[in-house]
Amino acid sequence: MAKIELVNLCKKFDARAPGLFAFPFSARDVDQPRPHKSFAMHNLNLTIPHAQTVVILGPSGCGKTTLLKMIAGLIAPDAGEILFNGKNMAEVPPGERRLGFLFQNYALYPNLTVKTNILSYFFFRKKTPARDADAQAKYKRTSELLGVEMKYLEDRFPPTLSGGERQRVALGRCITRDPALFLLDEPFANLDPKLREKYRVNLKELLVQFNITTVYVTHDQHEAFVLADRIAIMDAGKLEQIGTYEEIYARPKNVFIAEFLNLDFETPPINLIAGERVAPGLRATRVGIRPEDVIVSAIEKENAIRATIIKRQPMPLKAIAILTLRVGDDQIIAPAPIGEAFAINDSVWLTFKKYHVFDERSGTRTQTQ
Repeated sequence: MAKIELVNLCKKFDARAPGLFAFPFSARDVDQPRPHKSFAMHNLNLTIPHAQTVVILGPSGCGKTTLLKMIAGLIAPDAGEILFNGKNMAEVPPGERRLGFLFQNYALYPNLTVKTNILSYFFFRKKTPARDADAQAKYKRTSELLGVEMKYLEDRFPPTLSGGERQRVALGRCITRDPALFLLDEPFANLDPKLREKYRVNLKELLVQFNITTVYVTHDQHEAFVLADRIAIMDAGKLEQIGTYEEIYARPKNVFIAEFLNLDFETPPINLIAGERVAPGLRATRVGIRPEDVIVSAIEKENAIRATIIKRQPMPLKAIAILTLRVGDDQIIAPAPIGEAFAINDSVWLTFKKYHVFDERSGTRTQTQ
């Protein structure tokens, strides 16, 4: 059992590496690097329940890996507490925290065979008959969990393995430690898209079998959607919102969150327009409408907004067309059935199934209609 509590954590850190968002149509242009600057965590609080997978999601340089390394004991917080089952870890060295840490580059021993890498926890300890028997039993169980092909890799060395094979060996090394907590730092970042998809599903199945507490760091929201029981979204050292993917998508805390999660990469995550275009009482606000909540009609309807089509992009495989519409000085992008007779320069009417209202200055969501 492992329940992790981060209590009022504070830490200064330097976002040295420029970061890019992993998907288009973000609030920040994906082609622009994040500026090099120092951020600070102030009184960060997060509870990671036993046997749940919590994904720390956010853009590069926001503090995700720093947070993971603090949990692991590799970096000390400037203030605050890290509790494992209520016990403060301040004086507990990393080797005694019962962690399985899977690094982005896997950190395998290049001069040791696959089998020895997987059993490295035992390799560097005094050999006894009981410990050797335990090692062989754990290796057998680990190989069964990771798949029969591990048998054919055990005598090879890491430099001869593919990225996917190295990832499995690194995961196997974590499992044989019998950890109370898994920490994973973007372990699929070096795999091609097809392999990433495959191993995400495999990892989810393994985590369910282990019933083990897991903290997973990524900037890939699709990865978070597949793996997470709960998602904690970070930006510039702050936890912006915590919840399930569905909860966060349906009720984003602010504009940053609303623009971060995107169900469909053919359209932006959300359209933002001046509030008064939607209702007279919404001055000094921005209204956010998800593209899937926009209804486009050639016929005027009650409370509809008039718009002009300025671009139409057919998507035959999805049987839709992506429409770009001008509403005053604003633009709205929305899908429409490909068979609808909408053409460029047509005047149409827009109604919304749902929309969010954000304060113009702070960006905080004030209501959802």
